[in-house]
Amino acid sequence: MTDFDAIDALLAEARKDVPLPSPEERRALREGLNVSRPQLAQALDVSPSTVAGWESGREPSGEVREKYAYFLTGARDKLAAAEPRQESASEPEPDDETLATPEPCVLCGQPARHQVEGFPQHLDPAECGTAAAPEPAKKPNPDRRDSVCGTAGAPEPAKKPNPERRDSVRVVPVGRRLRTADNPDLIASAVAAALDEHSGDVEAATKALVKRAIPDAMALLDHSRKGGRYDVIAHPWLPDILRKQTARGADQIWEARPKWARPELPPGEHEVTALDLNGAYLSALKTHLPLGQLEHSTGNHHDRRRAGVHLITPPEWEHDAYLPNPIGSRDERGPLWVTEPTLRLLLRCASPAYGLCDPPEIHESWTSGSTEGLLEKFRVALKDARERAIEEGDDVTLEYVKAMYSKFVSTLGESNYNRELYRSDWMHLIRSQAFANLWWKAHRAYDQGLMVVRAMGTDELHVIGDWRAVFDEGRGVTQVKVKDVYTVGTQTGD
Repeated sequence: MTDFDAIDALLAEARKDVPLPSPEERRALREGLNVSRPQLAQALDVSPSTVAGWESGREPSGEVREKYAYFLTGARDKLAAAEPRQESASEPEPDDETLATPEPCVLCGQPARHQVEGFPQHLDPAECGTAAAPEPAKKPNPDRRDSVCGTAGAPEPAKKPNPERRDSVRVVPVGRRLRTADNPDLIASAVAAALDEHSGDVEAATKALVKRAIPDAMALLDHSRKGGRYDVIAHPWLPDILRKQTARGADQIWEARPKWARPELPPGEHEVTALDLNGAYLSALKTHLPLGQLEHSTGNHHDRRRAGVHLITPPEWEHDAYLPNPIGSRDERGPLWVTEPTLRLLLRCASPAYGLCDPPEIHESWTSGSTEGLLEKFRVALKDARERAIEEGDDVTLEYVKAMYSKFVSTLGESNYNRELYRSDWMHLIRSQAFANLWWKAHRAYDQGLMVVRAMGTDELHVIGDWRAVFDEGRGVTQVKVKDVYTVGTQTGD
């Protein structure tokens, strides 16, 4: 073999990476065919997290890249064939014509042989420079908060059209019109970057994401607060009741954590189902939170436009035989400091609609103007990411999201791990909202004919009876799942 033959053989064996569309188009093509990530992952013999990474900017390589490109090309062709080619009043189809001499494409500037509505443009996105694969994802810098939650690893923006041409309006090529999100998916981008940094090692990526869950949660909160209606004081002056009395001690706020068990059961043997409430702290982010610095007031009056903590004398509770006390398990009698969710729970129980107790007596309060929607966008972003992760079997994202909302709540107080937002009043309110939500689940079970046996912490409810007729089973935040099934009592009634 001559030197030239060896070179020819080398060139024949050399392989150039198959070009792929942008990450946004990859996801749109898959969703356009109603193909889930687990389905595509199984066909390509990869994990759903790997597919999620490709759709967030990560680049496949080798044989799997060719298979992925084959799927995307086939998906584009199938969707283009199914796309109606008729004009409508809401979105007319652009006309195209062949140019005698190639002219610069308005999107990428490269020579194009077709014209769409008077604009030179590539009809095939694969030929257009804007569809080229993005630059490899950059590794996140742990010292920069704006890089750990999705901004690192984002694809490079497409080239701007030539300003000398009529290209202030982007002309969409003939075929399927792709929709891109108005806001970047910070959670998916962070997961993709972590997987890329750890070469697809799921365990290592999960560990790294959980470790940086607090700064990432704060970055997501900042992003969700853009354009918000309310200004928030991040480090307000707080009264002494919200400060720890000792280095290892607690402050004076009672969160009403339930630890209740039914004192007696009817004679006989009973099958008890232990139910687990999903995403308890995630649901509790929807609560009335004070915006500014807390202000002191006295008197037995509650202003529903404000929220904070209150010194009250709780009412007597006469239903402990079948329902837990709304203020939780407390041995001492007399006044105590409670949060807004606990006070509102007691007032509702005392209302004519329920009539379960007398109204609590309010002695003094520390409150500020409040809103229930302060963390709503933050909560929805986490909830949506959690639901997608469950649907797609993405354990990396699921563990990451759980760590984000649980650690966000637990570090709002006097914590060395969160220096950006110091609101111990928020921490108490969110946690007690989770306890109040559990109490209402217990009341709903009792009201629908179930026998409530136990209520514990934020998410544990034990009942006897047909609970599926009362609660929806599943892994969603509004659903419950079975934690355990056990038998109590005997046939003799012991």
